[in-house]
Amino acid sequence: MTLNTIALELVPPNTEDGRERALEDARKVVRYSAESGLDGRLRHVMIPGMIAEDDDRPVAMKPKLDVLDFWSIIRPELPGLRGLCTQVTAFMDEASLRRRLTSLRDAGMEGVVFVGVPRTMNDGEGSGVAPTDALSIYRDLVINRGVIVIPTRDGEQGRLDFKCNRGATYGMTQLLYSDAIVRFLTDFAKNTDHRPEILLSFGFVPKVESRVGLINWLIQDPGNAAVAREQEVVKRLAGAEPDQKRRLMVDLYRRVIDGVAELGFPLSIHLEATYGVSGPAFQTFAEMLAYWSPA
Repeated sequence: MTLNTIALELVPPNTEDGRERALEDARKVVRYSAESGLDGRLRHVMIPGMIAEDDDRPVAMKPKLDVLDFWSIIRPELPGLRGLCTQVTAFMDEASLRRRLTSLRDAGMEGVVFVGVPRTMNDGEGSGVAPTDALSIYRDLVINRGVIVIPTRDGEQGRLDFKCNRGATYGMTQLLYSDAIVRFLTDFAKNTDHRPEILLSFGFVPKVESRVGLINWLIQDPGNAAVAREQEVVKRLAGAEPDQKRRLMVDLYRRVIDGVAELGFPLSIHLEATYGVSGPAFQTFAEMLAYWSPA
């Protein structure tokens, strides 16, 4: 079973902003979808389960609405859209995680990406279920079981192969600011028979990124030259005028799609407006999807 979708990421608002901010975000999606021509084309909302990370995060992490609470508020405002989410597994025991996944499934979450410890910790340090174990333990409970794919990370092909062996059905990439995913999937296809669905992730870069640097921080990998080049692209996008920004993003999108379309992987698109949904973000997404869209 494939998702075959265009998914828009919506981050739960801070708990202090609550229901009103959640409703505001959902209504912006409706408005900008209509204005950009994407009305009826988005098929899923992807809601990340947020946990505290490094102290140097450019935007402070405050307590946020739970995925289920956020979904219950916005779902009536977004008729026809279904749910995807990420779920941190590493701090929940097997029984607690089963109850959580059951609640997510019953609430209409059609796919769950299993996520481990934050990067301040080493793999395996969490006291709960490792994401790779969750892939097999909950195989019968969660039909679409996802993992994060970071094509610029050393050893990632081996990680993805292992996760597919454990039961992963799809991979959601880190935000793509180069066509590194093309070489990654080309080599992966040569070395394994696994063909998980790939959610290709593209993120709009507004001008405020030049001042705040949240996207730069999210994709960081100190010492990794490939990521450093992507960070330069983010910097260029942040400083570009709207028309140039759209051209740059559409060109990147075309290169990625052209490079991976014939490799045999089912493809979906994951769109993210890291600083919040906006008219310019939706206009850019619409131009990208005019070139290629999951059918």
